[in-house]
Amino acid sequence: MPHGKRIAELLVDIGAVKLSIDPPFTWTSGIKSPIYCDNRMIYSHPEARNFVVDALVSRIKALHVEPDCIAGTATAAIGWAALVADRMDLPFVYVRSKAKEHGAKKRIEGDFKEGWDVVVVEDLISTGGSAISTVEALREEGSATCSDVVAIFTYEMVAANEKAQNASVKFHPIATFGTLLDVALEEGRLGSEEIAHIAKFAENPKKWSEAL
Repeated sequence: MPHGKRIAELLVDIGAVKLSIDPPFTWTSGIKSPIYCDNRMIYSHPEARNFVVDALVSRIKALHVEPDCIAGTATAAIGWAALVADRMDLPFVYVRSKAKEHGAKKRIEGDFKEGWDVVVVEDLISTGGSAISTVEALREEGSATCSDVVAIFTYEMVAANEKAQNASVKFHPIATFGTLLDVALEEGRLGSEEIAHIAKFAENPKKWSEAL
């Protein structure tokens, strides 16, 4: 079974993903969404956790680069990146969302060597903002060669792909919004009409919200 479908099944089965149209979920960004995904829940399930780490490692090994270091986005992907780095026997760092206001006032935490080839691990990609910000910090603060972000899950938003293209970054998600909806339909958790309505969310979240 492909990694993406199995991860989608795990997310649904352990309750890490919730789907609801009425009422929708409200993200921190203010976006109203029919889906909420909390990948942190996977940490508490050893079998699922090991499967996800294996999938992330496999995806990284299939890239065009052999990384010198694995970087995680703070805070959600710190654990995943550390687990991946440990499995690959590579250095690990994480990148703060903003610089510390004291000490060295840096965003990159860890013993980072300038000029390293780095792969970023992200837990999920919504608008793509945190992933792109992490890449830019590694490039600017660490003079890193960094163009690849491997993620557990993506909402497949058009805006995220546009940001990635503008920043010369490639997203490599394992499980996707579309795969998740297929699993939800197969397991009878939602009907075909509900799935069709939810599927429109990724195309234009604002328009989807306004149509509620």
